[in-house]
Amino acid sequence: MRYDDITEAIGNTPLVRIDPAVHGLRTVDLYAKLEMLNPFGSVKDRAAWNMLRPGLDAAVAERAEVVELSSGNTAKALAALAGLHGLTFRSVTNRMRVPELRELLLLLGARIEELPGRSECLDPTDTDDPLTQFHRALADDDSAHLHTDQYFNPRNTEAHATGTGPEIVKDLGGRPPDWFVACVGTAGSSSGVARVLREHDPNVGVLGLVAAKSDFIPGIRTIDEVNEVGLFDPATYDAIEAVTADEAIDGMVELNRRCGLLAGPTSGAAYRGAVRHLRALDGTRPERTTAVFIACDRVESYLGYVRRRRPELLGRAPHRNSPATVTEAELAAVRAVDVPAARRWIEEERPLVIDLRGSHAYAALHIEGSLNLVDELFEQQVHGGLPFSRRQPVLLVCPVGEKSARFAALLTRMGHPDVRSLAGGVVAWRDAGAPLVRE
Repeated sequence: MRYDDITEAIGNTPLVRIDPAVHGLRTVDLYAKLEMLNPFGSVKDRAAWNMLRPGLDAAVAERAEVVELSSGNTAKALAALAGLHGLTFRSVTNRMRVPELRELLLLLGARIEELPGRSECLDPTDTDDPLTQFHRALADDDSAHLHTDQYFNPRNTEAHATGTGPEIVKDLGGRPPDWFVACVGTAGSSSGVARVLREHDPNVGVLGLVAAKSDFIPGIRTIDEVNEVGLFDPATYDAIEAVTADEAIDGMVELNRRCGLLAGPTSGAAYRGAVRHLRALDGTRPERTTAVFIACDRVESYLGYVRRRRPELLGRAPHRNSPATVTEAELAAVRAVDVPAARRWIEEERPLVIDLRGSHAYAALHIEGSLNLVDELFEQQVHGGLPFSRRQPVLLVCPVGEKSARFAALLTRMGHPDVRSLAGGVVAWRDAGAPLVRE
């Protein structure tokens, strides 16, 4: 198969049946759409090329910089495509959480700009958020930048309505599957594919998968974050269900070891979420059920993610103290204090206030006197035991109070007698009019 340009290799990815002996469903034919085999390694290749293409000639003529609010696969694809056409690329994000992707972007010549956003993705309703302000500035300036705008650009969805969806129907012999399963990031792939499948059969079921609250799965939003995305429409989905990071990693390992698919944790989340949902339907229909999930990207970029969360999978000793091991009962027992109570406590007893947010967000606004320990660094310190005296009262702070509660539960389990979590996080503190300072 001969191509004159790497962009011609985008799309037409295989549809592979998962062995029923692996997933255990008796009456379901489950298929993986291998978007990981796109030339830059992910489902985002389609959208990146479709969004970039219309403005490419003008951008080349003006030597414009390609810009996207992305820290993951969209940025990777755009960096490769920009370089292919002699353009520079800038990735703007509030936090680059996957080190391998950061290094790959730098290798591709990308410029990375981290702004102190409050969320993992853009919230257009939060006019004070630096990411939102940057997004608006890009919209007003079309001379110096080519902004692909993945959260709002309809060409993101269109890439899957004209490519991914029709390919699935064609490979299933001209019929859509009974169920389509996709993890929700920008919502472009799930929305575009769902539209096409339902044009063939309006009864096609669509399952959207989001990350569990306080959990991080690369490329997947939590339900709170999903509602901030411009392309997200809840009416697209018959069901929206949460997947934990452990489920994502377990599913990934099963795909890697049992199916020969070197897919990453997002794909593992899609697979495990699909099997869990379909198990309840297994055997309820007289005919067999057909289902397709998206295998989004490859595993190699996420070895650091696996190493931090499940080191035993890489032949290392498991972490004794990890927030991932906190139970729901421990979480429910956390001493979460509201803003007035936290302010009184700080004034009267001077607890150590630890801000778990990224350094840029902390520099923009933080509680006066607080210590900035990014959650990943804090977790590393906790692995070796309590990083401060048991006599020291501690108030943990994060964006919305979810991550801080998980760490508070862990420290309580480890024997700290007085650790509390700020309910609602920095957002609640700000909304209550409590003072914040800049670095």
